[in-house]
Amino acid sequence: MTSRTQAHRRIALLAKLSLLTASYLALGVPLATSAAQAQSAQAGASSLPPVTVTPPATQRRRSAPSTSRNTAAARGRRTQTARRIAPAAAAKPFAESQDARTGTSGYFTNSTSVATRTNTAIVNIPQSLNVITREQIRDQNYQGLTDVTRYVPGVAVHQGEGNRDELVIRGVDSSANFFVNGFRDDVQYFRDMYNAQSIEVLRGPSALTFGRGAGGGLLNRTLKEADGNRVYEATAQTGSWGDRRVSLDAGQAINDNVAARLNVFYEGADAFRDFNHLERYGINPTVTLKPDDNTKIKLSYEYFHDERTADRGNPSQGLPGGATRFNPTPPFAPNGDLSTFFGSPSLNTAQATVQTGMAIIEHDFENGLTVRNGTIAADYQKFYQNVYPTGGPLAGAVNPADTAVNLGAYQHTTNRDNVFNQTDFTYKTWTGPLFHTVGFGTEFGRQTGVDIRNTGVFPNGTNTIVQNPFAPTYLGPVTFLHHFTGTNSDGVTTPDSNSRYALNIQSGYLRDTIEISRAVQIIAGARFDRYDMSATDMNTNINRNRVDNLVSPQGALIIKPIDSMSVYTAYSISFLPASGDQFSALNDGTLILQPQRFENVELGMKWNVNPKLLFSTAVYNLNRTNQPIADGNNPGFFFPSGSTLTRGVEASLTGYVTEQWQSSLAYAYTDAKITGATSATVVPGNRVQLVPYNQFAWWNKYQFTPMWAAALGVIYFGDSFASSDDTVRLPGFVRFDAAVYAKIDETWSAQLNVENIFDKGYWASADGNNNISPGQGRTVRLMARARF
Repeated sequence: MTSRTQAHRRIALLAKLSLLTASYLALGVPLATSAAQAQSAQAGASSLPPVTVTPPATQRRRSAPSTSRNTAAARGRRTQTARRIAPAAAAKPFAESQDARTGTSGYFTNSTSVATRTNTAIVNIPQSLNVITREQIRDQNYQGLTDVTRYVPGVAVHQGEGNRDELVIRGVDSSANFFVNGFRDDVQYFRDMYNAQSIEVLRGPSALTFGRGAGGGLLNRTLKEADGNRVYEATAQTGSWGDRRVSLDAGQAINDNVAARLNVFYEGADAFRDFNHLERYGINPTVTLKPDDNTKIKLSYEYFHDERTADRGNPSQGLPGGATRFNPTPPFAPNGDLSTFFGSPSLNTAQATVQTGMAIIEHDFENGLTVRNGTIAADYQKFYQNVYPTGGPLAGAVNPADTAVNLGAYQHTTNRDNVFNQTDFTYKTWTGPLFHTVGFGTEFGRQTGVDIRNTGVFPNGTNTIVQNPFAPTYLGPVTFLHHFTGTNSDGVTTPDSNSRYALNIQSGYLRDTIEISRAVQIIAGARFDRYDMSATDMNTNINRNRVDNLVSPQGALIIKPIDSMSVYTAYSISFLPASGDQFSALNDGTLILQPQRFENVELGMKWNVNPKLLFSTAVYNLNRTNQPIADGNNPGFFFPSGSTLTRGVEASLTGYVTEQWQSSLAYAYTDAKITGATSATVVPGNRVQLVPYNQFAWWNKYQFTPMWAAALGVIYFGDSFASSDDTVRLPGFVRFDAAVYAKIDETWSAQLNVENIFDKGYWASADGNNNISPGQGRTVRLMARARF
């Protein structure tokens, strides 16, 4: 052996020794290499003495399904080791924070449990969905829940009769497809975001997870929970039209087994529309109990009240000879003034009081099986009353001479009680070379309520009154039927509707996600729902009942070229019982109607461009069938021949483009057309109401310095129609929003938001051809925040 070869071997051995020494030092292992050992190594020894390293463990690790055969003795040894090193280990947190659990950072979220009932990486979910994080909600600081969805592709805001949240998702309109923590929250009211951890918008049929309806998509609010992390934050806000809002978010771990959190807010304000105002407040205490490392019990109670002016907007402009789909009319604003109120300052109101209690138990059996059992009980007291453009020879439109507009009036009580119990099991296991994530569970529910609607009578003894369209605000009285006495002075003896109803729900589902390899997953599942509804018409004392037994399948194939990217194709079906989204009554016609059917085929791709930036895109075909069309020869009965077809492309980019630049970008092309008539005027070829061909929204926030940041948002919404008869066109619009943020110190920060910077006049939404809502003018909000 040459001296050069010996030298090379000595250098290689010394390098190995240096690497091992550094590794041992990093692990905190004392080195006891003797001088003799060192000399032996330098002499060319062929092996090093074995070294056993036991790294410190801060907590007991849960066993994976494939390694669950540890003996009690082995567990005991690990426990003794953990006790020996406990003084040097870091304190174990009460629980993983909500942000950590979902990989949330700024506007980016890595995973969610909303779509599948188990925490799943978004790239592994074969469905279009967007998560709006707490930070994005805070940064944009919009007034309403549905406002934030303007940055979600394929979603349009419906006016909701001026008394509720309502969305059109992929051409499907619904005021019922709202959920909270995965529970149905389907009563018509305005929700607030004071206690929202995130908002998830799923698009396409979602019956496998959520049951009936949800044909176009749904919105879920995930609430802040007591996760043991210390938070003490108070805010105070002021702004345009006398806005004033305060909030408090306070929580921490009380001890190793209990954590608590409290969210409270109050807001009062006027509005850019004449005579409009709102007052709302809420309180939401939550407690989390942790009897052991594998069990959590989450308890929550919320009291929420919202009261505001109900505003159904403006009429359209009547044309000589009438409007057609080829010659649509525009909305009407007297002298271009979008603030004019077509209603009654003293009578128009929307009131909602909601009390909700939730109890959720989660347990990990440590053998691959986990379970979640949740119960919600909610009491909704809802009343709204409107004076609004309707009736007369033009159905509420301003006459061609601009001299008259008809107003009508009504009031509506829609109280409801909901009780739901959900049990969801997730089991992870191997069968040969295949890895399975099996989800199965049940849902039982009961929903009861009343639906009472009364038409108003004006002093002229009729249901409408003529107003000057340039001074349309009505200041006189209206008489409504008092449903406790059953009559009024004008001879009206029964309400328009007076129904008491009950719906019992029994559901079960099974879903299996099969990982064939790292790159291929197959998902197959189905849900069975039994809907047993009864309703008593209190005007006639007739009770009716119908039962629907529905099976909703879902299947998907996911291909992952790389871990951070997925390409998927999915097929799903949802059903909507004949009683409708807002089931409240049954008649002889709806007793025999088949449920509406939503069939969706989707091809999509998701890609984590970088660890905190998600790009998603999808193309889809959504076919809605069995929509009822009235039988003109048999009043009260229907043909199930109505249908719509929605085809589109959606894309979004959300998260950190750079370390300083966060972005939320959305684009949608939506072609939603009537393919089977649903009325004499809603005929094949018409576009579905409120659905533009093109939508684009982009919100950007840039952190210039540790103290200063700014944001700019732009919304483009193409032209659409106020209803599906395509006779009143809503022009497209572009709106710009902005914000400036200042972090003064570790305690204090502030932000200034300006909505609609250029005070652009536009038509934001509608509830039919003569109830069209103008968009809000320039709005300024200044908020101060203190963190203790």
